Amino acid sequence: MPMARVRRIIEVANALEPDLILLLGDYSNTDRLLRIRADWSEVVPALMALKAPLGRYAILGNHEWWDDPRAQKERRGPTIAHGIFAKTDIPLLENDAARLVKDGRPFWLLGLGDQLAFHIARRRQIGVDDLAGMLAKVTDDAPAILMAHEPDIFPRVPQRVSLTLSGHTHGGQVRMFGWSPVVPSEFGNRYAYGHVVEGGRHLIVSGGLGTVSAGLAPVRLGVPPEIVVVELGGEASIKVS
Repeated sequence: MPMARVRRIIEVANALEPDLILLLGDYSNTDRLLRIRADWSEVVPALMALKAPLGRYAILGNHEWWDDPRAQKERRGPTIAHGIFAKTDIPLLENDAARLVKDGRPFWLLGLGDQLAFHIARRRQIGVDDLAGMLAKVTDDAPAILMAHEPDIFPRVPQRVSLTLSGHTHGGQVRMFGWSPVVPSEFGNRYAYGHVVEGGRHLIVSGGLGTVSAGLAPVRLGVPPEIVVVELGGEASIKVS
């Protein structure tokens, strides 16, 4: 998407008047086929225009790692995106936790490192995620919300975490009758899109806003771009729109 669309998305998000804005990764918008280029140096600073009383928080996605040749070669960060976020006032959570308070009630916001950061073999990746280390930073029993770019971590997320928020899959980008033929997840359609409840634990997978062309026409079918609004209430009440 071009920067004009990024700015329009920011306007729409602000008009929703959210308490908190969470950014789930993959911020570079580059497509050789469409001759669109809007990289991290343009997109990330623009995100500072997002407004919410409790702030806006971000995690990195796999493309922040995959599209950084030095990080891939050396198999370590920081990435280019790390450096750009450091120049903004948007906290970047990587295996880290922030304690926030809404109407006198505390809760934890957790951000997991990316699970697919480095290519090590054909179709095989290793991550920089540290679920146990991140959870160790939670020091009281206040509710916790986890941001994890890829939803595949969900089976390992403990009951302690009330809600996990993910992206990455684009809902399969093509989805028919609630089924996506191709999903970038080892679990296939299990975590492809939407609100998933397993064992009393909640996962919401956003369809996101962009596309991946992979050398083909960048097409969305049955998965329109979306800004997900999540309303949280007592007793694990969750409303998604």
